[in-house]
Amino acid sequence: MWIIFALLSAVFAALTSILAKIGIENINSNLAVAFRTVVVLLLAWGIVFLTGKHQDLVNLDRKNIIFLALSGVATGLSWLCYYRALQIGEASRVIPVDKFSVVIGMVLAFVVLKETVTIKTIIGGILITAGTFTLIL
Repeated sequence: MWIIFALLSAVFAALTSILAKIGIENINSNLAVAFRTVVVLLLAWGIVFLTGKHQDLVNLDRKNIIFLALSGVATGLSWLCYYRALQIGEASRVIPVDKFSVVIGMVLAFVVLKETVTIKTIIGGILITAGTFTLIL
């Protein structure tokens, strides 16, 4: 089931980039991120309440709160930088560089989470890196 959600994530991420490029025309990129964040906030909390998961708030512990907050800060900074890059650059060049986060994420998973490094992940990371540099040069 994870692959279905991962593929849907990729489709929505692609749509996000194209819709954002169109949407940020003639406005400040930080304002665009702020507006988008409100929409995401409303959507996420709406889903939480519709599915009855708001009752699980009591299960959040200190570690959950700290790391989710840090993840939120990282997301916000990523979005602010991404929207600025989209505003001043070509989407077809900005998007691949942004997706280089896949390789950075893989490296962090190996180092921080102690996930197993395989030859397949190394080759995949090298190919993604080569593709990214090919597209931006």
